[in-house]
Amino acid sequence: MTTVVGEPDRPLYATLGAPGLVGTSFKREHLCAILADAPDDGFFEVHAENYMGAGGPPHRALAAIREDYPLSIHGVCMSIGGPGALDVTHLARFRDLVARYEPTLVSEHLAWSSHGGKFFNDLLPLPYTKDTLDTVCEHINQVQEAIKRPILIENPSTYVAFASSTMSETDFIRALSQRTGCALLMDVNNVFVSANNHGFSASAYLADFPLERVGEIHLAGHSEQHDDENELLLIDSHDRAISDSVWKLYKAVVSRIGPRPTLIEWDSNLPDWPVLRAQALMARQIMTEHGIALAGELSHEL
Repeated sequence: MTTVVGEPDRPLYATLGAPGLVGTSFKREHLCAILADAPDDGFFEVHAENYMGAGGPPHRALAAIREDYPLSIHGVCMSIGGPGALDVTHLARFRDLVARYEPTLVSEHLAWSSHGGKFFNDLLPLPYTKDTLDTVCEHINQVQEAIKRPILIENPSTYVAFASSTMSETDFIRALSQRTGCALLMDVNNVFVSANNHGFSASAYLADFPLERVGEIHLAGHSEQHDDENELLLIDSHDRAISDSVWKLYKAVVSRIGPRPTLIEWDSNLPDWPVLRAQALMARQIMTEHGIALAGELSHEL
């Protein structure tokens, strides 16, 4: 088992970053507006693969942000859930990027995207079995040993499920976190998308999720399509504002576990910076209101 875990006498999330942080995806189109606005709080997240080159405009923009703000580095191509070995070249680049920017948070997806030397431009689901769990834990340990720190693993949004699964998604995620010492990235929109696509209760999923291991929360917008049978299909599109239903689930999570670093993902059909900033401030307001309420309840119990 990897040794880069949280301190035994502190909640795991407390070793990863300030719990009340709110942030947004960083897009270079917003750089000038961010620097002019000069928000005095928050953080920014980037996809690791966009910054694996040695230099150039992407790094100049990110370095300008890093001077004043914490960063979250979010991997999308590690293929941690894949059956094959991790790409050691990709892992080395990921390690070097973490060392270069010293981000507050580092995360990856519970998914696979490559097999047999071929890369698929998607985050694909995996069967929840003992064999898969063993492989995923091995991969997470390998990543954490490379970067010398805990990583956060994100719950997926899915559109199909494997009939061969022998455990629930929440049990699988709980087991991998316990075995590797990794923290969890709770993507609330992913829960809502998967629940609607597969016909289960998002609230029941959250009730069974190991929320005590959550070190970061993602919020995003989703789009609606229809499948071949004209049934509603939700897509984790990151191209619009967060829905009221996802905000409601977020409030439920925060009311249970208190504030956690929360990131607004918006990757296409980008709005102007004030729109994105307003979404982050809404998350902060919810954390403030529900965090205070939770603190009051705990104080009353004591």
